[in-house]
Amino acid sequence: MDGTEQDSGAADNSAAPSSVAPRPPRREGIGLMGRLRAYFLAGVLVTAPIAVTIYIGWWFLSFIDGHIRPLIPAAYNPENYLPFSIPGIGVVTLIVALTLIGAFTAGYVGRLVVRMGEGAVGRMPVVRSVYGAVKQIVETVVAKKSNAFREVVLVEYPRLGVWSLGFITGAAHPEVQKVSAEAMVHVFIPCAPPTAGYLLMVPRREVTVLDMTVEDGLKMVMSGGIVSPPERKLREVKGAVVQEKIRA
Repeated sequence: MDGTEQDSGAADNSAAPSSVAPRPPRREGIGLMGRLRAYFLAGVLVTAPIAVTIYIGWWFLSFIDGHIRPLIPAAYNPENYLPFSIPGIGVVTLIVALTLIGAFTAGYVGRLVVRMGEGAVGRMPVVRSVYGAVKQIVETVVAKKSNAFREVVLVEYPRLGVWSLGFITGAAHPEVQKVSAEAMVHVFIPCAPPTAGYLLMVPRREVTVLDMTVEDGLKMVMSGGIVSPPERKLREVKGAVVQEKIRA
């Protein structure tokens, strides 16, 4: 019986490997190409934001330098005493000049000169309108004297059921307010990319204020909706996890 058992055991052992399905041969070529493609895409994801940022920064420096450098007197231009060019000298000169102008206008003499200049501009028919509009915009945006572009909202535009992302720029003009008994606001609807836009005057109750910063709203507009705010992505992930737990 021992010999029979050994023979049967040997037969079983010899038959066991044949019962396992053979593994398909590995295709090294496809695996290598897939890894190279993944490495290439990873390199693009890492370098593209850096490259675009450097390009925009270099373009800005070159633009300012090209317009400011010719205005610097030769005696005060350090590039005339050095064997190489200094990038950003125009930006530094502009910052220093604006700081000095601000310090000058903060004094009595500076305020007097500004009032005299504005009085002369105010007597020019076309120039006064342009100057007044630009001054008001700059004071509103830079000096933060109003709540313009402080709220990101949704408005049903261009028709009901279709929503557009916009920014509240202020309360409606009194002449515009006459058309409705409800409080109205100005809403700016930017295009994507934001090279232009539309100004809407809608009742305040028809505006849905979003829990979103202006920076996140601008990112959504500039990317055409591709880039979503981190808070929104986090809420979507949490919602998906909760739904999966409920289904389970």
